[in-house]
Amino acid sequence: MKLTCRFFASMIALALAAVASSARAAEVGESLPRVGDEIVVCGQLFHTTAPVVLWMDPGGYDAYRVERRFSPYDRSDWRHSVEDAKLDTPNRYGLRTDGLTDEQREQFRGGGWDLPALQETVDQFVIHYDVCGVSRTCFKVLHDARGLSVHFMLDADGTIYQTLDLKERAWHATTSNSRSVGVEIAHIGAYPANDDGVLQRWYVPHGDGGVMLRPPVKETGFRTPNFVGRPAREQLVTGTIQGRELVQYDFTPEQYESLAKLTATLCTVFPKLQCRYPVDEAGQLIPHKLPDEQLNDYQGVLGHYHIQTNKTDPGPAFDWEKVIGEAQTLMQ
Repeated sequence: MKLTCRFFASMIALALAAVASSARAAEVGESLPRVGDEIVVCGQLFHTTAPVVLWMDPGGYDAYRVERRFSPYDRSDWRHSVEDAKLDTPNRYGLRTDGLTDEQREQFRGGGWDLPALQETVDQFVIHYDVCGVSRTCFKVLHDARGLSVHFMLDADGTIYQTLDLKERAWHATTSNSRSVGVEIAHIGAYPANDDGVLQRWYVPHGDGGVMLRPPVKETGFRTPNFVGRPAREQLVTGTIQGRELVQYDFTPEQYESLAKLTATLCTVFPKLQCRYPVDEAGQLIPHKLPDEQLNDYQGVLGHYHIQTNKTDPGPAFDWEKVIGEAQTLMQ
């Protein structure tokens, strides 16, 4: 028995030595390849296993830029942005200042966030729908028209766009901005049952009795060639948010898959961000704003409507159990 143990120990040692000897030092000018699923946190790359386009990639959306992305180039600068879009600041993001000491603020204001410090700060992941339908339009509205930002956009085909390093304080969720990461899911929104004209313009009947997504826009920006979006559940979903009965088509399976992977990644990177959603004592989803004290104490994934009474996103169709359940499975 002792001989067998020594044999296996020797084999393991030899294998480790072989691996070490096969590793070589990096060479000057050698590229460091990416696989296309990475997000950026404090300058570090983390895999999600979902398709990700960073702000620095071709076709990405860059919230660091002062210029408006979709305006004519000769009128995209700050001076013309004041005239044309009435923006009041060239910034679309800020510094996460809540809870920082004076010394930390001075360090981080220059971009010097380190990962352990950010892990002590971020404990919420806020889910939005963009009421734009496609991420291309979402960025145009946020960046060019409103002077706002969000860390991630999730298009109908499941592509995740990251617009800022997560160290930045994106402007997307008012009182939760300093402690949260945000994602805008491409979706046209939820509406009262007697006011579903927008839904009828965005969804058309499909041959099998369901519906498919048909954005009434010139350019969708979808990266998946010939993408056809179908709601995960074909029929309209009815539910009550903030005391209002609303109808909504579901998100696409591609969006749910990518969001579950992104959620699992964020909950792994940020230990205080618990992989859960707001529920009452009976274990049922809370469909309205959380009381201020509860919101202040809450650590986890939540909707925009859990933060503000004037918001209804991500709406009654959003499948919380699916996203959180799949994310929890990925984390095991």
